Amino acid sequence: MTLPAEVGVVGGGRMGAGIAHAFLAAGARVTLVESSADLALAAAGRVAQSLQRAAERGTLTGTAEEARHRLRAADGPAALSGCGLVVEAVPEDTDLKQAVLRSVEVAAPDAVLATNTSSLSVDRLADALTRPERLLGLHFFNPVPVSDLVEVVVGPRTATDLVGRAEGWVAALGKTAVTVTDSPGFASSRLGVALALEAMRMLEEGVASAADIDTAMTLGYRHPTGPLRTTDLVGLDVRLAIAEHLARELGPRFEPPAVLRDKVAAGHLGRKTGQGFYSW
Repeated sequence: MTLPAEVGVVGGGRMGAGIAHAFLAAGARVTLVESSADLALAAAGRVAQSLQRAAERGTLTGTAEEARHRLRAADGPAALSGCGLVVEAVPEDTDLKQAVLRSVEVAAPDAVLATNTSSLSVDRLADALTRPERLLGLHFFNPVPVSDLVEVVVGPRTATDLVGRAEGWVAALGKTAVTVTDSPGFASSRLGVALALEAMRMLEEGVASAADIDTAMTLGYRHPTGPLRTTDLVGLDVRLAIAEHLARELGPRFEPPAVLRDKVAAGHLGRKTGQGFYSW
């Protein structure tokens, strides 16, 4: 299946810029929306740098310049009016995501709406919409340009025909779709966070060092990255928010360990701050 000719992405942070990169690399035109002109310009710059790095590695079809010409940055949802698909990629906050999705529904009445949430209920987000059947989850993974996986998350009100279309779009991006029903943490976050939280408890108990716990998983189970290093890459604050959400929804087995709360309180959020379970 071919991609929509025009794709919108709302939110130009690391994930949003990566999603924009993926659609541009696959040949779509992309409108990247941020909340101000300055933020939109900065987001476009992140995408341009990412495309240039991909071109230098030989992983981009065509040139970075050609892909950049299909990128438009804007500071409001009105720019999304011609999009066939809009992906919301703002931070993991239900109220914020609902507000963004509501504004996109008004601005792009014919678009399929997708949320890049890694753990929040798609159905709850759909409560903000006049036509909740237009919404599904497209959970991309970080870093988006080189990640092979996208979770297609199907809410109880998601239109049946959207599922096959979304799976086709993922394939057109050169990625693999796994389709899951709307449930706390879906498949990937639920399993990934469970493993990471147990690794943190082992670290607290002095079972082994962070490096040795990670090496046990990379060499013993062929994981490309250990659970603690992965947490540093994702962001300890992000992992904490997901764990707290899962603990509320699924019970105390997802209660965040003290070491995670302490590091977040100290501002040790992983690679983005230079310190987490590792020094970067």
